[in-house]
Amino acid sequence: MQLKPGYIVSGIFLIALICCAGCSRQQAPSGKGATTIAVIPKGTTHAFWKSVHAGALKAAKELGVEIRWQGPLKEDDREAQIRRVEEFVSTGVSGICLAPLDDVALKAPVAAAQSKNIPVVIFDSDLKDADYVSFVATDNYKGGELAAGEMGRLLGGKGRVVVLRYQEGSASTFNREKGFLDGIARFPGIKVVTASQYGGATRETAFSASERLLAPLKGAGGKLNAEGIFCPNESTTFGMLRALQDAKLAGTVRFVGFDSAPELVTALTEKQIDALVVQDPMKMGYLAVKAMVEHLGGKEVEKRIDTGAYLVTLGNMQEQQIKDLLNPPLDEWLK
Repeated sequence: MQLKPGYIVSGIFLIALICCAGCSRQQAPSGKGATTIAVIPKGTTHAFWKSVHAGALKAAKELGVEIRWQGPLKEDDREAQIRRVEEFVSTGVSGICLAPLDDVALKAPVAAAQSKNIPVVIFDSDLKDADYVSFVATDNYKGGELAAGEMGRLLGGKGRVVVLRYQEGSASTFNREKGFLDGIARFPGIKVVTASQYGGATRETAFSASERLLAPLKGAGGKLNAEGIFCPNESTTFGMLRALQDAKLAGTVRFVGFDSAPELVTALTEKQIDALVVQDPMKMGYLAVKAMVEHLGGKEVEKRIDTGAYLVTLGNMQEQQIKDLLNPPLDEWLK
């Protein structure tokens, strides 16, 4: 078939447009658009990390940068998190925001990033003896103290308490546990029966650990020989809740947990949980990315940025600030 001259000109024009469009896509964006920040959480399944992700995306949009969100599936996979850091160091990014799974094991990867002139902001959980741009996190010790104060009030200063810890090497939850134990020691009439068991990184491991913890504490008629329970994060709180529900003990023992998830909020309204200490994970993700952008822009950044801890009870959960913390606008950002 013979093409008419008009078709030939149109075809050439169309090809030129396609080529130009391809060239524009291949060019690195200029100015702020060239800034790429890796955000590496401890895990990607818990509701907490979804809120952190939403906050990071919000900051990225407002500040005109790109984030690359990658983390291990479970919060006990240190090797996977180390690989993520190493991959970003190898491929090259403008900066890294990291929530270390282990306060010692992630020191070397962070040092390797800095040796390649890739700055690091630490968020959620600290690193021991490490140098970084800023630490953006909850005051976890204070959060533990808040939980202890509420437990002391609920028990009237008397009773026996058990603590289900999270996992070894996690600085954030260690500080919550320490804050709780130091705080509860201010109540001479309260005895900590056990604080040596760990729930682990998932709801399933926490459920199994909760069952093991509760079994020897059951007295006549299945009643617990303890009046209070504290759990320091989302997975341990959920695992313990489920174990109490299965044993028909939910609501019979004073229970203070940590972090927010839809199931935990429901349990609070049904009086199966007495209080939750909640963080502001959206704010944490937002401020971690913002701190990195400011550092890259030459601004001085605070070495410690506190994102807040709040005690939530049935009595205050309808206050607007608390409602916003319990129901962050995730759908707006995690599309």
